[in-house]
Amino acid sequence: MNTLDRFDKVSLGIFPTPIRRLDNLSALLRTNVYVKRDDLTGLGLGGNKVRKLEYLMADARRQGAEVVFTTGGAQSNHAMLTAAAAARLGMKAILVLKKRGVTACVGNQLLERLMGTQVVFVDTDDYADIYAEMDRIGAGLGVPYYKIPCGGSNALGCLGYVACAREIAGQGVRFDHIVCAEGSGGTLAGLALGAKLFLPGARIHGMMVDTDPFDEITPRLMREAAALLEADVTVGGADFRLRDMCGPGYAIPSEAGNAAVSLMAAREGLFLDPVYTGKAFAGLVAMAEEGAFAPSDNVLFIHTGGAGGLFAVAQA
Repeated sequence: MNTLDRFDKVSLGIFPTPIRRLDNLSALLRTNVYVKRDDLTGLGLGGNKVRKLEYLMADARRQGAEVVFTTGGAQSNHAMLTAAAAARLGMKAILVLKKRGVTACVGNQLLERLMGTQVVFVDTDDYADIYAEMDRIGAGLGVPYYKIPCGGSNALGCLGYVACAREIAGQGVRFDHIVCAEGSGGTLAGLALGAKLFLPGARIHGMMVDTDPFDEITPRLMREAAALLEADVTVGGADFRLRDMCGPGYAIPSEAGNAAVSLMAAREGLFLDPVYTGKAFAGLVAMAEEGAFAPSDNVLFIHTGGAGGLFAVAQA
């Protein structure tokens, strides 16, 4: 097996991110609830994409790229953090975003404006159109460019959360359950693969905030990341559990998600967002209410960030 340290990465974040027990919510939910503060990764407003971008931006540099493209919705945390990473590294970012969600100069759009980022909106739901537009723009640049997929969710990006699993293993608590949002597949795939390698016995739960076929996407990404690592493991759908928390649609707040945002703020003084982490934590709450966790279980919630979106996406 190739070690994670064999792969080039650039230093963008502050690691390890802390883990702490949420005492008030643990009492309420009658199990031991912890949070891993990946909202404190140190670049921009923080978030899970920083771990992926350390590997992806290193690959862009290795290929001689001067410009990086990426995509997502109008308030994409990943897109904003890609722009921040490019600024840190002296590169140019061009964001080709779906014209979906809040396109006004608020939230992540405001942050991108402050960084001087070029943003192009495309009125489509088909990523093939998006990537074709990247190539059209890139062809006229006259410099090498690099395309990062939505969410940074490819095999190389997944290594960021394989590394996160290794990090968790060294932080002193054995976890029975690990819960995260599932928005493009890479975070969950990396955690699920990392759990097989570093966290035996931990059950991995992905809370789906979009309607993509994650039962197919996640195992594929796990297999591709395992191949990069030359890891002698068999991976598949049995390595994680999915729960539909999308509600009325991607980037549309849900009643359960909004309630979870308020619950976390009122009980723990932590802020979630209504698109990703609010819906994901609502799934954890629902599981607790259904009796999925024993009183002695240790349950870890991965706070993947999203603060920019909190100030843009109105709660229902």
